Amino acid sequence: MKRLALAATLLLGVSTASAQDYGPPSEVQDLYSVAVEPSADRIQADIQTLVDFGTRHTLSETESDTRGIGAARRWIFAEFEKISSECGGCLEVIYVSDTIEGERRIPNPTEVVSVLAIQRGTTDPNRYVMMSGDIDSRVTDPLNGTDDSPGANDNASGMAGTIEAARILSKRKYAGSIIYAGLSGEEQGLFGGKIVADYALEQGWEIKGVLNNDMISNITGIDGVTNNSTVRVFSEGTRANETEAEARARRFTGGEVDSPSRNLARYVKSQGDQYLTNLDIMMVYRLDRFGRGGHHRPFNVVGIPGIRIMETHEHYDRQHQDLRTENGTEYGDTMEGVDSVYAAKLTALNAITLAGMAGAPPFPANVEASGAVQLSAKLEWETPPNGSNLAGYRVHWRLTTEPEWTHSRFVGKVNEWTFENLVIDNYFFGVSAVAKDGSETPVVFPGAAGRF
Repeated sequence: MKRLALAATLLLGVSTASAQDYGPPSEVQDLYSVAVEPSADRIQADIQTLVDFGTRHTLSETESDTRGIGAARRWIFAEFEKISSECGGCLEVIYVSDTIEGERRIPNPTEVVSVLAIQRGTTDPNRYVMMSGDIDSRVTDPLNGTDDSPGANDNASGMAGTIEAARILSKRKYAGSIIYAGLSGEEQGLFGGKIVADYALEQGWEIKGVLNNDMISNITGIDGVTNNSTVRVFSEGTRANETEAEARARRFTGGEVDSPSRNLARYVKSQGDQYLTNLDIMMVYRLDRFGRGGHHRPFNVVGIPGIRIMETHEHYDRQHQDLRTENGTEYGDTMEGVDSVYAAKLTALNAITLAGMAGAPPFPANVEASGAVQLSAKLEWETPPNGSNLAGYRVHWRLTTEPEWTHSRFVGKVNEWTFENLVIDNYFFGVSAVAKDGSETPVVFPGAAGRF
């Protein structure tokens, strides 16, 4: 009751520029359609196809058309090309690769090849959001590239979900660009992600978010819990590449829990809460599972926001295991551990996030906050080019202990806003850009700590 009274008392004041008399829609109606379009049957079939390659180990066969990672990546490439042909050539499908050697899990020269399908935006094509799955698989010995390694859940499920998202969203057009990625070399040291991240920087791509999907089809955990209605979203708290000066500024102004990746995770949750039913999004304030890693991490390292989306209850007997039965327990990552309905649900979460971000205007640039020893806090930001779909901006605020943004107000096409009677010491603030159809960016936290 006290919090409600406080929120009612601390009303927003006026900006130095006048706002519109009305705001854009609060919902994007098409996202309700996107949310129900992923097909469990198609995802199941794609997982099975990937499993049928026998092994997709990074060090496995590359010449065969029926076995090994070479056959798998060529099939993925062909699937993206097929999707592109059905949308009039709307996808640019490419390989991105490099040769790795002298590493603990890749001792000899090995070409690590990822597959990207790029759906170019109509008005802001150099702004990207990426969904990724992993092509490769492994068994107990990380150097065993010959034995069967089905990798059904880890990670044919993420790859199948990425292909399915491409089928759905390629039928539509968005202001920004979408990348559908099949990354290789994950089990050998996250090399595919590193190669693609470096390639993106070389190309000058402005990637605003990477949605790494790693294991999205298992619903029964080693803990005995079966649950098909929750999903975990992992995100780093502070940017991995912040400078010493930026870290020093963050210490005094805040931002430890407001990195771009963390606000991307909040965005995923808000999209899921709005457009999906029977799915609880569990944000985990950690880069990844304790002591483990995933393919969003190489993007984080170079400053690209990235998160991991995955099942809530893992079954370790089905991860990185030789196929065998011991004392009545079956080990191995086979189709028996796949729940394609759940995978379709998590694919839908990705699809509405991709569509929301790609449909949004350019992100607010150079957001800054001020208001030390003053009655009211103030936000200022810049409007980047290519924003023909911009309806205006929404300002956000929350108590510093709140995990999600709790209050917001649409303020129109302005570049600053004063929060009358909100003392900056007691709240966190941010701003998002809103499109004319209601599509919205994640919240951008002020300063270098929160900059996308």
